[in-house]
Amino acid sequence: MWLGINFFSMEKQQRTEISSLGEFGLIKHLTEHFELKNPSSIKGVGDDAAILDYKDKQTLVTTDLLLEGIHFDLTYVPLMHLGYKSAIVNFSDIYAMNGMPKQITVSLGVSKRFSVEDIETLYAGIKLACDRYGVDLVGGDTSASMTGLTISITCLGEGEKGKIVCRDGAKNTDLICVSGDLGAAYMGLLLLEREKKVFASDNAIQPDFAGKEYIIERQLKPESRKEIIESLERIKVVPTSMMDISDGLSSELLHICKQSKLGCRVYEDRIPIDYQTALMAEEFNMNLTTVALNGGEDYELLFTVPLEMNDVFQNLPGIKVIGHTTDESLGCCLITRDGQEISLKAQGWNSLEK
Repeated sequence: MWLGINFFSMEKQQRTEISSLGEFGLIKHLTEHFELKNPSSIKGVGDDAAILDYKDKQTLVTTDLLLEGIHFDLTYVPLMHLGYKSAIVNFSDIYAMNGMPKQITVSLGVSKRFSVEDIETLYAGIKLACDRYGVDLVGGDTSASMTGLTISITCLGEGEKGKIVCRDGAKNTDLICVSGDLGAAYMGLLLLEREKKVFASDNAIQPDFAGKEYIIERQLKPESRKEIIESLERIKVVPTSMMDISDGLSSELLHICKQSKLGCRVYEDRIPIDYQTALMAEEFNMNLTTVALNGGEDYELLFTVPLEMNDVFQNLPGIKVIGHTTDESLGCCLITRDGQEISLKAQGWNSLEK
């Protein structure tokens, strides 16, 4: 990862005003090094619209809007990381449907405080994500902004008919599974926010993230779980329902249960948590389970599979069985380590709340 973080790191080195290139000149300048990788990408950037051909596949489409001051803080988010993450969160939505991301379009609203070099750095992160995940940039737009930086990315993917997974397909007694570990991204965010406050009181103090690299990376440079989708394909398993964990495990579980008309039981001692996450929660005097349930931005996959797959999924690398679905009348509960039942509540982040 890239962890050379300096607060207020948009340093005034070489600076080319965006107005010197104009809208079309800027788009050409930013996208000319993106090469098409997928057969479904017939025509990319350069015309009024892209040309795509998915033949016998179904098309998946998702969009994410990221606003400066709401979704990211450039005090501590480097532009290259931001570009990478902006692409990754869209790829994750396609994987969560059991599909494969193939193309993105990128639209930016940019204020005058950004230079061409700043936007080049942002696009370098987008390009790295596209190269790593085999996704093509095929279009987009740019505009002046009066309110900082706005990023809107639309991702198109493909899925096989009969294998696309939605949230409403879970069945009673299904196993509930998650990939990776939970809560790390939220702990990384709290650490960055704490160090920002320290810097504000004394800007001679730069943060020291030694020993906390993992949680910082999970916040600033998350990954999509392509390898989990590939593992499911290898063992020929199509989940009955699936989501990515962007707003917190509790919120996503409740979405699946509501749309599938089910209840659930999730076991506290089975929720996967990294050691750095646990140490950071202790340092902040926070309940570790609450962090894992409600932190958000993990971009892990939450999915359900039939009970008879238990032996397979108990031993599948990168996946943890954390509970099971129940009849809707039983509600959605966490089973604590001492056997108590606690109702799950959606307490994840909501950008529309005051």
